[in-house]
Amino acid sequence: MIRFKSLGSGSSGNSSIVEGRCGTLTGRLLVDCGLGIRILAEQLGEAGLAYGQLDGIFITHEHSDHVGCVLTLALRHRIPVWLSEGTYRAMGEPELHGLLRIATHDTPIDFGGFEARPFSVPHDAAEPLHLRCSDGDHHIALLTDLGHASPDVAAYIADCSALLLEANHDEDMLRNGRYPVFLKRRIAGPNGHLSNVQTTQLLRMLQPGKLQRIVAAHLSKENNRPDIAQAAMSMALGWHASDIDVARQRGGSVWVQMGS
Repeated sequence: MIRFKSLGSGSSGNSSIVEGRCGTLTGRLLVDCGLGIRILAEQLGEAGLAYGQLDGIFITHEHSDHVGCVLTLALRHRIPVWLSEGTYRAMGEPELHGLLRIATHDTPIDFGGFEARPFSVPHDAAEPLHLRCSDGDHHIALLTDLGHASPDVAAYIADCSALLLEANHDEDMLRNGRYPVFLKRRIAGPNGHLSNVQTTQLLRMLQPGKLQRIVAAHLSKENNRPDIAQAAMSMALGWHASDIDVARQRGGSVWVQMGS
C-alpha cells in the first residue's frame, strides 16, 4: 500500500505526506514544509499523524513556499532532511547537526515501507528534485513545480497510477491579470510553472490506462480556478471533471491510496 495527501498547496505554501507499507514496515515522508510549523502540525493531525511519526523530510527546492519551517521542525524533532546539493547551497548551507542527507537524481532512498526516487525537473531553482514513490507494486509521483511538460519528466511518471500534479495557471487569466510583467514572464517561462494547457500536454505523454487518480496542485489564487483546471485535465484524460481532485491552500487534499 502507498498513499499520499497534500497538506496544503498554493503560492502561500506547499507540503504533502507520503505513507507506504510493505510487509511489516511502514514509512512516512513529509515532502516540503512551506505551511508554517503550527499549521503544518494541525494539518498532519487532520491526517491522523504527528511529527514524531515522520521518518524523513524531503525538500524539493529552496523557494520559501517549500522550505518554510524545515530547519525548526527537523532540529526540534530530530528528523533527517533530504535535499539536493544545489538546494542545500541555495539555502545557505545551514547546520543540521547530523540530519543532512544529500539526494541525487535517480538515486533511490529507502524509507522502509516504500522507496522514493528523486528526479530532476525544469524549474527556476538551483537543483530541483521531485519524487516518484513505490511500494513495489504501485507507483505514485508528486510534482508541484514544473516549467514545462518535459519528455524526461514524463518518462519518470509514465506508469504511475496516481499523481499530485501542478496546474498552476490559466494562460488567459495570467496574461490579462494584475501581476507585473516580469512576474508573468517568469511564471509563463520554460522554468516557471505549468499552465493548465501544459499540464494536459504532460498527461497525454503518459501510458494509456495506467493513471487511476490525480490531484491538481499549486493552483494560483489569482490566475486559475479549480473548475478550469479540472475541465482541462478531464478533457485530456477523458474523465469526468468531478474525478479530478484539487489540492487547496487551506486543507490540502483527500488521501489518495493505491493498494490495501
